[in-house]
Amino acid sequence: MPPPGVSLNIMDARHKRDGYGSISHPSLLFSQDYQQLKEFCVTRRVKFIDDMFPPDRKSIGRGILSPSDLAQVEWLRPAVSNPSFVVRGLSRFDFGQGVLGNCWFLASIGALTFQDHILRQVAPLEQGFGENYCGLFHFRFWRFGKWVDVVIDDKLPTINGRLIFIQSRNQNEFWPALLEKAYAKVCGSYTDMNAGTPAEAMVDFTGGVHMCIKLSDPPPDLWELMSRAARYGALLGCSTPQGETSSFTLSSNGLVQGHAYTVTGVIEMLSGGRPVKMVRLWNPWGKGEWNGDWSDRSSLWKTVSSQDREKCLSVANDGEFWMSLEDFCRFYIDLDMCGLNPNFLDEDSSFHWRTSMVEGRWVAGTTAGGCMNYKDSFWTNPQFRVKVCSESTKGKGEKNILVSLMQKHDKRNRHLVQNHHIGFSIFEVSFICSSQGKFTASFFSSQAPVAQTKMFMNAREVEEFLSLKPGEYLIVPSTFHPNESASFLLTILCRTESHCYKFVSQAPKVKNRQQDENKQLFFHQYSDKYEEVDAEQLQRILNEKLLKEDFKSGGFSIDACRSMVALMDVSCRSWPKVAQSFGVFFQTDVSRTGTLSLTELRNAFEASGMRVSDDVLNMMVLRYGASSGHMTLESFISLILRLECMFKIFRQLSDGKTMTLQESEVMSSPFNAKWFVEEPLMTELSLCLQWIYVSMYT
Repeated sequence: MPPPGVSLNIMDARHKRDGYGSISHPSLLFSQDYQQLKEFCVTRRVKFIDDMFPPDRKSIGRGILSPSDLAQVEWLRPAVSNPSFVVRGLSRFDFGQGVLGNCWFLASIGALTFQDHILRQVAPLEQGFGENYCGLFHFRFWRFGKWVDVVIDDKLPTINGRLIFIQSRNQNEFWPALLEKAYAKVCGSYTDMNAGTPAEAMVDFTGGVHMCIKLSDPPPDLWELMSRAARYGALLGCSTPQGETSSFTLSSNGLVQGHAYTVTGVIEMLSGGRPVKMVRLWNPWGKGEWNGDWSDRSSLWKTVSSQDREKCLSVANDGEFWMSLEDFCRFYIDLDMCGLNPNFLDEDSSFHWRTSMVEGRWVAGTTAGGCMNYKDSFWTNPQFRVKVCSESTKGKGEKNILVSLMQKHDKRNRHLVQNHHIGFSIFEVSFICSSQGKFTASFFSSQAPVAQTKMFMNAREVEEFLSLKPGEYLIVPSTFHPNESASFLLTILCRTESHCYKFVSQAPKVKNRQQDENKQLFFHQYSDKYEEVDAEQLQRILNEKLLKEDFKSGGFSIDACRSMVALMDVSCRSWPKVAQSFGVFFQTDVSRTGTLSLTELRNAFEASGMRVSDDVLNMMVLRYGASSGHMTLESFISLILRLECMFKIFRQLSDGKTMTLQESEVMSSPFNAKWFVEEPLMTELSLCLQWIYVSMYT
């Protein structure tokens, strides 16, 4: 089901165009404004308590602590003699993991500490425990296309005065615990942070480009890629394979099974006169290290120069260690890299990457067609056209476009999220088969994709780095199986100029003139001398004279007929639209159930020749469909008339650029849409679709 708040969604899209949601102007989680809250607390000399993430059991969540431990939890503000937000800079050695299984999050923080400018965006350092302290802190995270400012209080969960979760090495330093609490608020609770991948947090820290490499089949240029990523300041994390029993089992080689680590360095040095490629890793436990070749006490360190040994070797149980690239690929399964831009993926940084970001939604029955295995429904997925305008400066064959597909969840609690298997296919669009509307099944039956995801994965994000020649392309994101609902974010980064936009449905009109003329003549016979009908007359005409045995849902109610009379011209001039809608309904009801399934409804709009976006179609199903998803004739006719009415009103009140309604005009409109549009730069089509989009729910 589409997320609620149609007007809110449109306003959010407009805010994004105006810069809201950027790192300099982030959105506010739960509308909590840090500056306003701080001014309130400082003026009244009170300490802030966060009602949206209260210091109670609900914020901890279920399952991570035993009932006896949970009963001992006490939420305390920092009570040390000299609390500080940061003590002598930020480092991966400032903290260690607590009882929560969020190593993926802490490994990402470990990588973040190497990029001071990014860390300062996530954790503003001007806050602290000094002047104007009021127990209020804030952090920023990138969440599904926009930056969000997250406000928290500094009450932290403790047992016997000790922090339960992340542990600071210096008892006076609190930035790690407060950062963890802010992210727990975003996830829904501390327990909701249990289990994950470093990629998720890395993207939320940067809003950047993510690439995952399967180390079981690494690319031939893996070392060059890792070295370049480190040089360009990308965040790097990795994971060990799951053990046979459970996560966090210590292997004989010192590595933890099913555990996330931070890649903290790469270097090539000479060992006995031969070059050896080395990777440095850090365990977010803050202890526990690899004990194989090149570990802290390995004899292989005697084979390198004293300068390299002094530069690299640190014999301490601090969780950090070195290993060879070969052993790294052997004992780890995934390498996640996340940079602010794709430059780390390519040696040439002389060009500027251009980004296009669009949102969409798969809705069961209307826009969730599944992968290409489902030939009859694949075309119903959202479609996006992208135009690559020029050849890459590096020549043919070089990768010049990165496509990322991220599924968005609308659950408050992270552990309730069920990721679908997602992927995308890319088709070349020639001039001959170019279309202004959505491509139908016939196009996909005759066209093979020029690129696609290697596999559909049940991950939050999938991406592909591709080479596309100049031209127009169609990108079709989908779930693997049809009828799986979810929102998604499609991001396209291209090193040359590109344009991306979403398709809406369009089809030629189909009319049966003779049948319409017969029904219009029939309407004349039963109307009054002014050729008008009231609601009761219309009900008799429809139920008793025209439809008779065709009805399988009880016929038109008097309320539906009153609504129809209010929406349309009551004279016979409006009858052709009603008559045509009857014909379309019975023509597209191929199942002969007397109702339209979701697929049949889409076909009905195509047969009617109406240009309807996927978003509006989803609203129609939600507003007029039954719980089964089917739509009766009564609902379909009412829907068609409402659309026709809204189109007419829009054309009358809009100059193609703006549409403004006074309150009196809004309240007197047939559908009482409590909303107005005023956007000088919008096209007529876009404005009209938004007008319909909002009015569907009023």
